[in-house]
Amino acid sequence: MAEPGRGDATAPRSLLALSDEELAARVAELGGRPFHARVARRELVVRGVLEYAAMSALPRPLRESLESEVPLLSGRVLGRRRARDGTTKLLIGFPPRAGREARIETVHMPARRSAGATLCVSTQAGCPVGCPFCASGLGGLSRNLEAHEILEQFVLGRDLGPLSRSVVMGIGEPLLNSDNLIRALGVVSGEMGLGARRITVSTVGFPDRVRRIAESGPRFELAISLHTPDDEQRAELVPAMRGTPIEDVLAAGDAWFDATGREVTYEYALLAGVNDTPGHAERLAERLARRRCSVNLIAFNPSPDLPFERPDAARVEAFRGRLAGRGIVATVRASRGLEEDAACGQLRLRGSGVVGHGHGRGGFSEPP
Repeated sequence: MAEPGRGDATAPRSLLALSDEELAARVAELGGRPFHARVARRELVVRGVLEYAAMSALPRPLRESLESEVPLLSGRVLGRRRARDGTTKLLIGFPPRAGREARIETVHMPARRSAGATLCVSTQAGCPVGCPFCASGLGGLSRNLEAHEILEQFVLGRDLGPLSRSVVMGIGEPLLNSDNLIRALGVVSGEMGLGARRITVSTVGFPDRVRRIAESGPRFELAISLHTPDDEQRAELVPAMRGTPIEDVLAAGDAWFDATGREVTYEYALLAGVNDTPGHAERLAERLARRRCSVNLIAFNPSPDLPFERPDAARVEAFRGRLAGRGIVATVRASRGLEEDAACGQLRLRGSGVVGHGHGRGGFSEPP
């Protein structure tokens, strides 16, 4: 999947970093046959086998050669933390590219009332959006993840338990790395069997990029992080969107619905005393009136590095109730993994100098 010549030239390229043709050629060099390359890929991507030794369909000498010459994955799990609610957060490190390392966090959230789990994946190491209420963007952007690095999160996450859904709400802004994301999701939906309708991509809503993806064909679910109905305040809360009117973002959401038939979810992080007033709710309802969409409210998840507070449950419900009273479908998202810094906007890799996870869009919280 990766482009030739990318990455650390001193490290062997992993199976998922190789195109089908490159993998077949590498297998042939090691004494195998072309179909052995297909078998190895299927064992990893489809069946989730994470060791060559367990791929009994391959000859033993070939397995041993592949083990030393073609690592299955380029990333390594550097650490894991498990919250009381069953949420597991993985710290994954990828090799440096052009001198820039990538350490990200991926979170596996078991469903509370059904089988399977939701996996939250990242698309960038660090985040360029700069939301002041999100710990994940404090270190800025290190680099984009390659397509195979995004895909490896699904492989490693699935090893924690079967997946029923995925949310691309982790570190970074997905639409600023859309080509690699779409390539990875093509494998996830086409080979791993997680259909596009079970994948939600969250973005701050760059209008031209939303429209381009709507026209090009990926039919995943789309969530746009709004966080306020006011242009001036959005420039403060979502600095990367400064100069882009909210109405342009909403018009792009309308274009998404027209092209795909799928309603946009507008995500809204509630910050106590900042954007959670009755006036904010009324103005948001006015913005969204007569639009085919819904709103997902996320109470701010606290971080000692950030000067914001979480509104109490009564204030959150009052905000939701005002939207509902104006005919807007609104839900409140339940946070997961709070005590392990695995919830929305909390992910920041402490102690290692590494920053990660989401620009407050929905993060590692339970999807509605």
